[in-house]
Amino acid sequence: MTTETTAALRARVAELFPALQADLEALVRIPSVSAAAFDQAHVAASAAATEQLLRDAGLPDVQILSAPRPDGTPGAPAVVARRPAPEGAPTVLLYAHHDVQPPGDPATWDTTDPFEPTQVGERLFGRGAADDKAGIVAHLGALRTLGLPDGADLPVGVTVFLEGEEESGSPSFRAFLDAHRDLLAADVIVVADSTNWKVGVPALTTSLRGLVDGEVELRVLEHAVHSGMFGGAVLDAVTLMSRLVATFHDEAGDVAIEGLVTAPEPEVDYDEAALRADSSLLDGVALAGTGTVSGRLWTKPALSVIGMDVTSVAEASNTIAPSCTAKISLRLAPGQDPAAADAALAAHVAKHAPFGAQVTWRSGEAGKPFLAPGDTAAMRAARAAFTEAWGTAPVDVGVGGSIPFIADLLEVFPEAAILVTGVEDPDSRAHGANESVHLGELQKVVLAEALLLTKIAEGL
Repeated sequence: MTTETTAALRARVAELFPALQADLEALVRIPSVSAAAFDQAHVAASAAATEQLLRDAGLPDVQILSAPRPDGTPGAPAVVARRPAPEGAPTVLLYAHHDVQPPGDPATWDTTDPFEPTQVGERLFGRGAADDKAGIVAHLGALRTLGLPDGADLPVGVTVFLEGEEESGSPSFRAFLDAHRDLLAADVIVVADSTNWKVGVPALTTSLRGLVDGEVELRVLEHAVHSGMFGGAVLDAVTLMSRLVATFHDEAGDVAIEGLVTAPEPEVDYDEAALRADSSLLDGVALAGTGTVSGRLWTKPALSVIGMDVTSVAEASNTIAPSCTAKISLRLAPGQDPAAADAALAAHVAKHAPFGAQVTWRSGEAGKPFLAPGDTAAMRAARAAFTEAWGTAPVDVGVGGSIPFIADLLEVFPEAAILVTGVEDPDSRAHGANESVHLGELQKVVLAEALLLTKIAEGL
């Protein structure tokens, strides 16, 4: 690709971007929270809106589809749009998701209502502005840049797959792939649901941690008893749960569960000062774990207690709690088998039950980690496209979070090359209050994807 061609595409993206930003703002206004406690009519409305955007873009075959979840209930609506490949050209599957996380307490948002997009400087704030409605706009923008609706400059076949329940764990994802395998088959799969290194520096996500979670229930009494009458001889379940939870980490803060895998240290490190700022870590709080910061975030297991059922302070009485339940989330290093990790957790809580308390482990979700091959034609095309779009080479990064469905994609489409790209940056605060996308970076993402589609046509 010539410098002149890249310049022409860059100018085309700049011309299209105001309309793309307007499309993103319209999508953010739809509160498409896929969590069961929220109105699922909004998820259906989001699917309808994205379907219309893809129709207006000129993709000839657009459908809203679903598949059953493991419990038999219908999965959330997904949008699939296709344009066949020119003779002899590869097909690229472009993935994003149109559902979003719950907004949390609106009072914690500094700008406005979470579902009213607001631009402040170069950032657009709103729930889903980054994760992952910006991914939808990245795909849409790349296709418009390459000549849709007439498609004169689109050199590859394209299938756009916009999922509707990623933020709820993608429960129907595997069934969806099995049901629509022929519709989704592709040579290259681009998953636009990750992050870049920082504003001004792109990244390719080459590893993702896996996940197992579950609940540990600890029981010490058949029923609550008076703390004055029995305290001193009987410890309450919350105290005993605290002692159990304390065994999950060693004195340095590393996970202390036998049988878990640790992957090799990453080639790049995450600056500690940047981590402190990005995570809002309070002054004086020490980092947990050993090794490089990036290794602790990407290639070592990480365990968090993400919930606990205990009596609230407001409702407390002078009784000894008979039971306590904690929700545990364990992120897995690349190379870790989720079933083995789940078994290790179950064995650990049984071994460390304090004072003989009755402890039960209930397994929850599980997802495999991901480790990309180091050097493929698709990876080379992506690195070249990102370098041209940003003017600097991308960094290969791991991500501490999990995208479990990538393992499903690899199993169903073993011959496809998978690229995990990003629209976020460390300031995006995905899943938290004040989520935002950097508009200048989103413009570069659109250009990079347009360049990538062209380079895939040239090099595969």
